[in-house]
Order: sequence, then C-alpha cells, then structure tokens
Amino acid sequence: MANPILIEFPDQIETERLILRSTRPGDGKALRQSVLESQSYLKHWMAWAVEIPDEEGYEKMVRENHVAFISRTNLMLVIISKENGKMIGGTGFHNLNWDVPSFEIGYWLNPNYTGRGYVTEAVNALTDFAFNTLKAKRVEIQCDADNVRSAAVAERAGYTLDGTLKHHRRHHITKELSNTLIYSKVK
Repeated sequence: MANPILIEFPDQIETERLILRSTRPGDGKALRQSVLESQSYLKHWMAWAVEIPDEEGYEKMVRENHVAFISRTNLMLVIISKENGKMIGGTGFHNLNWDVPSFEIGYWLNPNYTGRGYVTEAVNALTDFAFNTLKAKRVEIQCDADNVRSAAVAERAGYTLDGTLKHHRRHHITKELSNTLIYSKVK
C-alpha cells in the first residue's frame, strides 16, 4: 500500500442533511461551544469531555487534528448541520491501520440534535467512504456496553456485534471496570 500521506481524498463528505469535514484553523471556538453544550451528557461516556480546555486550548487541538488529517494519522471530522450551519458534533476515523486497511468510527452529537438520525446518517456516509474511497477491509465501532444509544447507532447502521471485551477498561469517572462492545463491517 502507498504511504498514507500520499493518498488523495476529500476533506469533506456531504449527506442529505450534514456536512462532515476535517477540522480547520478557526474551528476551535465553535467546536468548544458545542462540546460545552453537550458536556453534561458526554462526560459520562468520553473522558475528554470531563474537563474542557479554554478557547486557546481548543484552537490548538483543532489545529493539531488538522495536521493529523493531512498526515493521515487521525481523521477527525466535525458534524455541521446544513439546515443552520451550526457545528453539532464530531466524528471521524480513529485507530487507523493502513496495512489492512481498517478504521474505527467514533462519534458524538450535541444532545439538542439527538433523536433525528443524524449520527446514523453520518456513520452510514463514513462507512461508504471507508469502503469505497479508503478501500477498507474492516470498519468498526466501539462503545461502552452501557451506552445503549451508541450501540443502537451501530446496529441501525448494519454493523455486526463481534463481541464484548469484558472488564476492558476502568471508567474514567467511577473507576469501576466496564465492558466494551465491538461492532464491525467487513468487505
């Protein structure tokens, strides 16, 4: 396989209602605002949502992720509503293995926009992109076994439950052992 940095693909994917695009310099403030609006829900599932950096810290993170996108080491994307142009969440490909190639899709959504099928729409678009553009052989979704909403997205998107990793990690807040569900699609 070619060096991943040489693989050409767009930095934006459009769906019927969403724009999924790489982070860009200047996105820090809007992304931070969406995370702050989502923090009370997100912090239970995502360790990175417990303490939110200031605006400068978020802008630094956005720029670092922009560099990672260009170098093909992490493909973080923001979710933008076409209806109002607002940044409403995040998604992307993580744990990239270009040798297979395989990718993990992660996602979160501002709770003000949940229940409308946006995440499933984004996951379906990313899955198609992974198989058709990135030539993936495997795409997976991992989530805490207690996160029924996240698991439901994987199931609605047609992913198969590969298994449960029991006592896979400690919860970042409670420190109790938790299980991880592994869903996948393979080509």
